[in-house]
Amino acid sequence: MTRPSNSDMKSLQELYAPENACFGCGPANERGLHVRSFPAGEEVVAEWKPEPQYEAFPGMLNGGIIGALLDCHSNWTATHFMMQRDGKSAPDCTVTADFHVKLLRPTPADELIKLRARVVDSKEDRATVEAELIAGGKVCATCRGTFVAVKEGHPAYHRW
Repeated sequence: MTRPSNSDMKSLQELYAPENACFGCGPANERGLHVRSFPAGEEVVAEWKPEPQYEAFPGMLNGGIIGALLDCHSNWTATHFMMQRDGKSAPDCTVTADFHVKLLRPTPADELIKLRARVVDSKEDRATVEAELIAGGKVCATCRGTFVAVKEGHPAYHRW
């Protein structure tokens, strides 16, 4: 990981969707998780520090929160990839078509969470992403998902 989330640099979310209110990654959601994703070579990386309200039980991160972190970070990985691939100056709005999370071990809530994701396949309007959630130097969860650029008429079109 080369860019921590407390970086002075703007994240993909802050650059391209500053008014987005998504619970997981929306900069405008004051109660959200505020995932901040940064391009790093072939990957997109993020760091996130849990707070006690996100625990399933004392000291362990809730599985739903893990899913939200991986979903949002993977979506921005796909969005960034397609924007770069297509030579665009701004991303298309993308949505999650599917995502599958594997919880490999309990995730400590007192550790800095690191997210890393990469596109493993793409087509014209979609990308398949594989991601990892790492805490305490161990991969605690993985995700594989498909993220689709939406067209006019979809409720998410121009939501950013």
